[in-house]
Amino acid sequence: MKRSIARTLLKMSGWRVEGSRPDIDRYVLIAAPHTSNWDFIWLLVMAMSLDMKVSWLGKHTLFKGPAGYFMRKLGGIPVVRDSGGGYVQRVAESFDAATELALVIPAEGTRGRVANWRSGFYHIARAADVPIVLSFLDFACRCGGIGPRIVLSDNLSSDMDKIRDFYTGVSGRHPERSGPIRLKEELQDGA
Repeated sequence: MKRSIARTLLKMSGWRVEGSRPDIDRYVLIAAPHTSNWDFIWLLVMAMSLDMKVSWLGKHTLFKGPAGYFMRKLGGIPVVRDSGGGYVQRVAESFDAATELALVIPAEGTRGRVANWRSGFYHIARAADVPIVLSFLDFACRCGGIGPRIVLSDNLSSDMDKIRDFYTGVSGRHPERSGPIRLKEELQDGA
């Protein structure tokens, strides 16, 4: 039922979905570009249209009161970010406890322009020993969906080159808010 509603909504809105549901049960799903509040809504609708159950991390305060039930039903996982170090490891351990987990992470970390992508998605995938699946929303062509799966190597720059290649030409709702696709660690490594 949800799948039919999502497909109808996408069709009525002029959006098309590309790709298909990944054939694996546990992975980090990059959501990019992330330039507006609409990105989250369209990602959820597209995931529903592909019969994907996705989870996402949210500040624990979003899960208080009656809204908490709704946020959890949408796949939200509350996280206390100010509880000290070990954030990546704590999130990675969520994969150990789950037989199925598609964890959506907006790599830019915010809707505004940033100098570098946040590297949490990469470190979580490495620590959990799960692949990264690329998803996209291209407002220029009103299409979005699922791209390739990337099994991480021991070469950060090589892995990021694959990610950069995929997102080349993908335009967010506010393209001026998209920054370069690179991690701070790449600059430190001289890449």
